[in-house]
Amino acid sequence: MCYYFAMPTTVMPETIPDHQTDSKVSLEPGYLVICWDDPVNLMEYVTHVFQIVFGWEQEKAQKHMLEVHEQGKSVLVREGFERAEFYVHRLQKYTLQATMERDGK
Repeated sequence: MCYYFAMPTTVMPETIPDHQTDSKVSLEPGYLVICWDDPVNLMEYVTHVFQIVFGWEQEKAQKHMLEVHEQGKSVLVREGFERAEFYVHRLQKYTLQATMERDGK
């Protein structure tokens, strides 16, 4: 006579995949870095600072400098809070009038 013993079976709970969540960056509100016109800094200097701070080509830096000069301000970039704050401090270090504000989007 042959006896077969059933091995105990382990029942694992069913795993339900969690919904994919957005990254922290996409959940964080955007902040606009704005440079304002001032009567002190020369246009060439402002262009040069934009190139240094943002690593832009001269054409792009000049476009934003002209917006500052002609419209009184230019929105330079949209970033997360810490990066926007970093850019504002760097621009202010070069004596440019820069602020940041929460993007309404």
